[in-house]
Amino acid sequence: LNAMNRLGEPNKNEALSVDARQELDLRIGCAFTRFQTKYFQGKYGNLDSSLISFGPCQTPTLGFCVERHDKIQSFKPETYWVLQVKVSHGQEHPLSLDWDRVRVFDREIAQMFINITKTAKEAQVESVSKKEKAKQRPQALNTVEMLRVASSALGMGPQHTMQIAERLYTQGYISYPRTETTHYPENFDLKGTLKQQANNPFWADTVKTLLAEGINRPRKGADAGDHPPITPMRSATESELGGDAWRLYEYITRHFIATISHDCKYLQTSIAFSVGPEMFTTTCKEVISPGFTEIMPWQGIPKEESFESCQRGDKFSVDEMKLVEKQTCPPDYLTEAELITLMEKHGIGTDASIPVHINNVCQRNYVTVESGRRLKPTSLGIVLVHGYYKIDAELVLPTIRSAVEKQLNLIAQGKANFQQVLDHTLDIFKRKFHYFVDSIAGMDELMEVSFSPLAATGKPLSRCGKCHRFMKYIQAKPSRLHCSHCDDTYSLPQNGTIKLYKELRCPLDDFELVLWSSGSRGKSYPLCPYCYNHTPFRDMKKGMGCNECTHPTCQHSLSMLGIAQCVECESGVMVLDSTSGPKWKMACNKCNVIVHFFENAHRVRVSAETCEACDAALVHVDFNKAKSPLPADQTQHTGCVFCDSVFQDLVELKHATMKHPMHKGGQGRRQGRGRGRGRRPNPKKPKDKMAALAAYFV
Repeated sequence: LNAMNRLGEPNKNEALSVDARQELDLRIGCAFTRFQTKYFQGKYGNLDSSLISFGPCQTPTLGFCVERHDKIQSFKPETYWVLQVKVSHGQEHPLSLDWDRVRVFDREIAQMFINITKTAKEAQVESVSKKEKAKQRPQALNTVEMLRVASSALGMGPQHTMQIAERLYTQGYISYPRTETTHYPENFDLKGTLKQQANNPFWADTVKTLLAEGINRPRKGADAGDHPPITPMRSATESELGGDAWRLYEYITRHFIATISHDCKYLQTSIAFSVGPEMFTTTCKEVISPGFTEIMPWQGIPKEESFESCQRGDKFSVDEMKLVEKQTCPPDYLTEAELITLMEKHGIGTDASIPVHINNVCQRNYVTVESGRRLKPTSLGIVLVHGYYKIDAELVLPTIRSAVEKQLNLIAQGKANFQQVLDHTLDIFKRKFHYFVDSIAGMDELMEVSFSPLAATGKPLSRCGKCHRFMKYIQAKPSRLHCSHCDDTYSLPQNGTIKLYKELRCPLDDFELVLWSSGSRGKSYPLCPYCYNHTPFRDMKKGMGCNECTHPTCQHSLSMLGIAQCVECESGVMVLDSTSGPKWKMACNKCNVIVHFFENAHRVRVSAETCEACDAALVHVDFNKAKSPLPADQTQHTGCVFCDSVFQDLVELKHATMKHPMHKGGQGRRQGRGRGRGRRPNPKKPKDKMAALAAYFV
């Protein structure tokens, strides 16, 4: 209310900074992505990625993953030796001592050390030190820390975590989840927020104790000036939230309680031993006060067996002494939590965009998420990064993005001119883009080693209308047809199955038709590969199948199979699926509406006549005598799907089950078109027609 009562002018410099970032990212990303995608998808068939994208933040993110992969591949293990000693002083379990030299890499030297040490039968205590230490409570929770913990401890990806956090926020369970601040405002009601959790069975005792004894002052954090840290806003239960939402809410609440709890205090005892001329050490930790680890037990001090009281000069008997051979191990692949830390350190992305960049490199098939939320680069991701290093390392290194971010921050502070920064940065990347295009052969050499050319990929499916040879169907994303003789590639609808359509040919270009289907419960329609990529008529758009083709006489076209305007989307036309028998259906050529009708009919045809009431094309249905649902043992009937009382119980409206929400069955948008040789007026929808629809489809 205070903020609303003191409205001021928006900060123009901050707005210009955001505008500059958007324009730079869009221009740079589009230019590189379009060039890479067209160049490589036109040459290689098994890239298995619908988009070979580039992004000023996305690409350095991938670079971190590939850099770790390269370290793993180039790692050469080294053998080293460790001197292990166990001693006892009457206690039940012997003490394991750590060698002060830690390890040696020369076997002869290691052998020398054990030879001069093993003569000693006793270990002498040289010093005993006891020191009280504290493990600090956490700072207030910001977005990056929440993403890190969710990935490493809860096994939830950053994108998924943000979606859940946003849902918890909109439902009123937590505060705004996008913040870089780790410092509570001076007027923040810590006690009031804590009181809301006093009756929650999971932490009620801890909360009541804190309220009774008094809360501890939170650690000082960083105030980024955006939003307060993430805190719970009201109490919730596991049954109320369930699943991942509860796990994230529980962590946020426990973290908040921990920030106003006391530090964990423990006593660390260290004993130094001499065994012959060599020195060894052992340590033990004993908890004095658990503090915040009571509410965050996973942060607690592991329970260890306490030492017996001893002092300098005491003798322990040596129970075991051996030389152990080991090998250095390569680093593991980056976890999402480690990647988030690297991105934050190098200024790649913001708290809001970090999950998006990580999600993008996964969706583009540049990396795969392995067990433990580790990110393993694919062949495509590795080749791209190595290619950037070969042509222009600055395209993948985080340095140039960090420099751009600094310039954008200067705009926000009013210390740099918007247009000058924009023009200067665009000029740099324009030069880099032209150099990249001229030097693409360097990356192409790496691609040739890892991927197969189009001509050697896929399986023969349908004949080309130009050379009449078989074109190969490439299933890897993006699915397409390639004619190696003509060296032409034809894109196809994605996220479905493609098969040959009865070896029928398009009357316009002699290409064999193929049938696209989203599954038995979804839509299917034939298409001509050439017409799908090169529109044959002015009123069509690229990416349209036969169910949107306006050819006046082709038996597969909208003109011959269109029945009526769609009952839902207004812009589409319901088209008979002539391949769907005996479970016949018609489907909208724009949206996902499907009408099932005339099951077990022998034949369904669209008549040239139209309904007088609603202007829909009449349908002629032919049933087998044994399975006919028609009255008086009739086997044939012609009528309107919507208005004919005979058809009333034979029609059922459904939505298609699409494999992907971004289904691209056709992109055009024409107003309602029936069938016939020309354009029909929009089908009428009088009140009695709407009443009839309600009776059929509700």
